[in-house]
Amino acid sequence: GNIFTQQPSYFDDLDETLPTVLQVFNNILHKCGLQCEGASAEPQKLEEKVTVTAGNMPLQELKDIVLYLCDTCTTLWAFLDVFPLACQTFQKHEFCYRLASFYELAVPELESAIKKRHYEDNSVFADLWRRISHSRKKMIEVFHILINQVCLQPILE
Repeated sequence: GNIFTQQPSYFDDLDETLPTVLQVFNNILHKCGLQCEGASAEPQKLEEKVTVTAGNMPLQELKDIVLYLCDTCTTLWAFLDVFPLACQTFQKHEFCYRLASFYELAVPELESAIKKRHYEDNSVFADLWRRISHSRKKMIEVFHILINQVCLQPILE
């Protein structure tokens, strides 16, 4: 049996955890100088006038963001892949909309930043490109699982 069927209160835990997952996407956008639709527009501090973008941030920060995104997307996909029943809970938080908005804003920005940067070591570029491509693939797969479970399965049943 599945732990969620053994312990239905885990759905409540998942429900309480999802805003934190969505915050991960908002944090990445913020670090890249981008703002997501539907995200709480926090007032900007006056001294924060110098906008850091994915294109001008230090290489280590770009690496950290891409790694963080890759880990997050892979974990989300693995979770929904083994437990598609969680999709209903994800959708309560408008996850498809938020994921699509994030993808549209962040992915082109990060890809562009990775491509335009000058690298001392080409293996760093190759690794970043592999990870952003993997992240993109996993975001699309997460979206497919959600659409399939929330929209298509109910029609077929």
